[in-house]
Amino acid sequence: MHVVILCGGQGTRLREETQFRPKALVEVGGRPILWHIMKSYAQYGHHDFVLCLGYKGEMIKRYFLDYDTLQQDIRVTLGMSKAVTLLGQLEQEGWTVTCADTGTETPTGGRIHRIERYMSEGTFMVTYGDGVSDIDIDDLLRFHRKMGKIATVTGVRPISRFGELQVNRGVATAFAKGTHVSSGWIDGGFFVFERAIFDYLNDNAWLSGDIKAVEDGQNASTLQRLIEDHQLAVYEHDGFWACLDTPRDLEVLAELWKTGHADWKTWTG
Repeated sequence: MHVVILCGGQGTRLREETQFRPKALVEVGGRPILWHIMKSYAQYGHHDFVLCLGYKGEMIKRYFLDYDTLQQDIRVTLGMSKAVTLLGQLEQEGWTVTCADTGTETPTGGRIHRIERYMSEGTFMVTYGDGVSDIDIDDLLRFHRKMGKIATVTGVRPISRFGELQVNRGVATAFAKGTHVSSGWIDGGFFVFERAIFDYLNDNAWLSGDIKAVEDGQNASTLQRLIEDHQLAVYEHDGFWACLDTPRDLEVLAELWKTGHADWKTWTG
């Protein structure tokens, strides 16, 4: 089953990092956030990835072209018979990675539309290139098949970094920090789609809502159209989920990894 990862955004809220590289290559614990996402899928047996590239996409291509040599010591023989020898035991990922240039300014739905030619028949998965989670992919797929809809989105309730007051008739009854937001479920990525999703997409489509798209008076998002057709199921994930969107997010994820509390690391090795 293909796993499509959206890696083309400019990451403007993380400009300190993304002025030099795409957000997908911003590192947490010495590895790109993209690698963390791919490891999450690979542990469930999904090794066929399609990366939708855009901003600085050539750097992601280079990362995978040089992946083997970057992971271990090498010996280079110079001269006419130049050769590169990998030293030691290489961690064999067994991944197939398709790097598809989907344009610098293309919206999220448009990026998926542009990689249709690389997709085999049947169900496939999609997620954003900046979100990590301890989601059970097998359970997500079972839920999608049970619901029988064109699309499933994972609903999450991210942890708030602000203290949350519980109030009853003007009197505080509890105060908690680090609890889930209480305003319901948000789009956490980790989608499952049937091929019929391409009937909802074109080069200018947004997958989820986008402020700029609304301001420009563009059509409703793909998810909104699916909702109107009763074709969007929601897999409610109450476990760990985090998005690398701001410098603060990067600090939190890096600290969790450093202290051994990276709950999204559910793989071994």
